[in-house]
Amino acid sequence: MTAEKTDLILDVLASVAETEEVRTDPDLALYDLQILDSMKTVELIVALGREIGVEVSPAEFEREAWATPRKLVEDILRRLAV
Repeated sequence: MTAEKTDLILDVLASVAETEEVRTDPDLALYDLQILDSMKTVELIVALGREIGVEVSPAEFEREAWATPRKLVEDILRRLAV
């Protein structure tokens, strides 16, 4: 189940980020490499809500928590477990 959720989260991230590299490099620096910016982050929040059913308020979003694909997946899985 967790592997399926991880794949789904990475599917959404790859779609928004427009790169498959997020699947192959779990420590890819999403913001430092400008793969994600503020607009893409909002798009990602909306897409995650639509595709996975996780609600992330921009007020509770922490950039450091989504700094890499690995951290983003961990954060979303944690939110889904609540």
